[in-house]
Amino acid sequence: MEWFSSILSRYPELAVYLALGIGYAVGGVRVRGFVLGGVTGSLLAGMLLGWAFEVPVSATAKSLVFLLFLFGIGYEVGPRFLSAMKGDGWRFAALAVFMPTVGLLVAWGVASALQLDPGLAAGMLSGALTESPAMGTATEAIQALPIDAETKARYVAHVGVGDALCYVSGALGVILTCTVIGPWLLRIDLKAHAIALEARYGIVRQRAGVASAWQPFETRAYRVPADAPMAGLAIAAAERLIEGARLFVYRLRRDDVLLDADASTIVHAGDVVAVGGRREVLVGILGERGREVDDADLLDIPMAAHEVFVCKARWIGHTLAQIAQCDEVRAVFLRRILRNGQQIPIGTGTTIERGDMVQLVGPEQAVLRAAGELGEIVRASDATDFIVVGFAIFLGAVFGVLAVVPVGRIDVSIGTSVGALLAGLVVGHVRARRPLFGRIPDAAVKLMQSFGLAAFVSMVGLGAGPHFLLALRESGVGLFFGGVLVTMTPLLLGLWFGRRVLRIDPLLLLGAISGAQTFTAALAALQEKSDSPIAVIGYTGSVAVAHVLLTTWGTVIVLAMA
Repeated sequence: MEWFSSILSRYPELAVYLALGIGYAVGGVRVRGFVLGGVTGSLLAGMLLGWAFEVPVSATAKSLVFLLFLFGIGYEVGPRFLSAMKGDGWRFAALAVFMPTVGLLVAWGVASALQLDPGLAAGMLSGALTESPAMGTATEAIQALPIDAETKARYVAHVGVGDALCYVSGALGVILTCTVIGPWLLRIDLKAHAIALEARYGIVRQRAGVASAWQPFETRAYRVPADAPMAGLAIAAAERLIEGARLFVYRLRRDDVLLDADASTIVHAGDVVAVGGRREVLVGILGERGREVDDADLLDIPMAAHEVFVCKARWIGHTLAQIAQCDEVRAVFLRRILRNGQQIPIGTGTTIERGDMVQLVGPEQAVLRAAGELGEIVRASDATDFIVVGFAIFLGAVFGVLAVVPVGRIDVSIGTSVGALLAGLVVGHVRARRPLFGRIPDAAVKLMQSFGLAAFVSMVGLGAGPHFLLALRESGVGLFFGGVLVTMTPLLLGLWFGRRVLRIDPLLLLGAISGAQTFTAALAALQEKSDSPIAVIGYTGSVAVAHVLLTTWGTVIVLAMA
């Protein structure tokens, strides 16, 4: 194997890609519903390669990919971070402050009791609280400590060791709390409570085998019989005849003449009307009351489907039921809502928030009118604004270097990593108001996040490999059980605080807890257990704030232990 060791020593970048491949292959294996994940798999693969072969790791390369990752995180959560305190969202934001703070205090107490060095303490915190980005901020903080280079290298290596040892128990702790322990303590049946909560939000479940309610909408033509209730009525009144069904008359044919319809147009018996709405409503209601007509010319209506970035203040915090009553959204239907990359269930009680991405469908002019009221249309583009990306990361990192916090007798900068995170938050926040500023395709943001973090932790693992066994012998048992305590304390206190103090609905609270731990796998497990997607409302309310706090805790725990 000397030839292989020689290759990795001469070309260490190959070891990073090998660790990524092995890590994602191992991390994707599902064992009784639990998946380790590509990031943790890459860390373990890097540690294995680092233990077996001597692989030099470039500090510059680690910083490069980690800054890209943090900027991507900030960019994604920026639109929701500052608006999280508005409306009922402050409850989820408060939980997202409470739980990470408890986790930090418990981690500091456990690390002090076990006399862990700053590296092991930071690794325990990042693994137990399932926030791998804290490894990067901790590493940068260690590099800034006034200690010798050999000690710095050992501490940095210990960050990866601590994270690897505590992450599995941390991940299992969050999943079990959200799906087993939490429902038992809250005295709820997840599936029954999900049905009741969906009814409160106006979300209608579909029977097995029936297509989703927000599938593409249809336009059909019907002849108006003489005894039809809509005969003789203005279109505005005719559209309100069937309560609860949003059906709209786009235009009509009268005596072989096509007429554009407005609210005051009178419908006559014998007219053929082009009606748009949800397919199940057209089939189930009008299909039984009227005779459908095949009229290609009448139905030749320009239809549009646009993604709209919500940024206009008028509609923020309003429910879909309230918005649907407004003339500005007449003849427009909502197909999908994305919030922080997660699809939000659509119901009459669903609230629209700043930064949401909604997909509107309907006649072209109606969609353009509604889009102008809600925000701005975001047209498909695969181009990344590297001008903004480059300058933002540069300026954020410089700010991190220059922003100095006095700690005892020394001055400590917040670091380039926290600076890049703040830069991402600022760009994301500005984008919420000016959607065409600093545009980065969603796929590019996900690549920044997944590749940036996985590549970083694999390099951490390569450096930690030679130190793993020694650190494990010295602190393994205590570190493991200390990590369990760091995981479970904020989870259990979060259940009490969220229910008794903040009065959050139990199922939304469980979703918010998975967000406060920034652990999407726990949300997925909760949705599967409850047979409902509605817990995502709590998750999106807390994850933005928790991401920022938990990432900065890497710096804080190092300074506290140093």
